Amino acid sequence: MNIQYEEVGQRLRAYRLGKELSAEDVAERLGISRAAVYRLEKGEIVKIQILGALSTLLGVSLPSLLGVGVEYYNNALAFFERMRQLEENSVQLLGNFSPMSSLLLSEDYMAHLRTMLVEAIPDAAPDRAKQVDFVGKIIALLEERRSTATRRGVPVVSIVGSQDLERFLRLGLIGRFNLPAEVQRERRAAARRELELLYQTMLRQPIGVQVGIVDGQPPTQTFQVYDRQDTSAVTLSPYRLGDQPNVSSGIALVTSAPEAVSYFKDTLTRQWETAHKGADGAQILRNILDSAVEAD
Repeated sequence: MNIQYEEVGQRLRAYRLGKELSAEDVAERLGISRAAVYRLEKGEIVKIQILGALSTLLGVSLPSLLGVGVEYYNNALAFFERMRQLEENSVQLLGNFSPMSSLLLSEDYMAHLRTMLVEAIPDAAPDRAKQVDFVGKIIALLEERRSTATRRGVPVVSIVGSQDLERFLRLGLIGRFNLPAEVQRERRAAARRELELLYQTMLRQPIGVQVGIVDGQPPTQTFQVYDRQDTSAVTLSPYRLGDQPNVSSGIALVTSAPEAVSYFKDTLTRQWETAHKGADGAQILRNILDSAVEAD
C-alpha cells in the first residue's frame, strides 16, 4: 500500500482538533515531544508505530488514519478542518449544498451564523457554556477556510435548489422559531441581502464562480467534490450552515474512492446540464425574491 504521509498528517490534525486536544496534550499522552507531534501532522512520520497509539488516543481506526476506505467524522470541527485541507490543494470545487455553499455567502454571514448557532442551544443546557465555546471554534475555522479559498481563488461550481432558496428567504437567518416578530423581520432581511448578493453574482458571472439553480429540489445529500491533481475526493456532510443550522450532531464522510468520486461528479453533471445559469438563473432568483416581497 502506498501511504501518503502528508495526507495522514492532515487527518491527524483534523481528528486532534475534533477532540479539542492541543499538540501539548497529545505529546504528553504519547510520551513524545511537541515538535514530534507537529512533524507527524506535517507528514514527516518518524515512527509509523506511533500511528497505532495515535489511533487509540483519537478514537479512530488505523485504516481511517491511513486513508484506506472511508474517513468518518462525528465532530463538525474535525470535519470542517478536513474540508479546509482538501480545498487547500484543490483545482476545482463542485458542490451541492442547502441552500448554497458558504463560500458564496457574504463576509457578514459568519456573524449571523454564530448568532444562529448560539441561539439554537437550549437555555437550560447543562453544558451551554461549553457549546457556545465550541461554536466560536467552528466560526473561527470556517473563517479561516473561507480566507484560504478566497486567497487561492479556487474555482467553485455550485448547484442550488429553488425551493431551498425560497425557504432560506422566508425563514430568515434563525436558529429557533420562538423569536420576537421584529427580530424575525430583521433575520429575513439579512437572508434577502445574501440572496441579492447571489443574484448579482449570477448576473456578473465572475471568473471562478459558476452557480446553477435547479427547479424544485436537488439531491438532499449535502456533498462536495474536490478535483485535485493527485487524488480527488468527495465529502458528505450532515452539518448545515444555512437556515436552521446544525453543527452539533451527525456523521460526516470523506472518501477518495474513484467510484465514489465518479458517481457524485456524474450526479452533479446531470444536475448542471438542466440547471438555470447566468442571466436565466438570475431571473429565477429574482422571481423568488420578488414573490417573497409580495407575500410579506
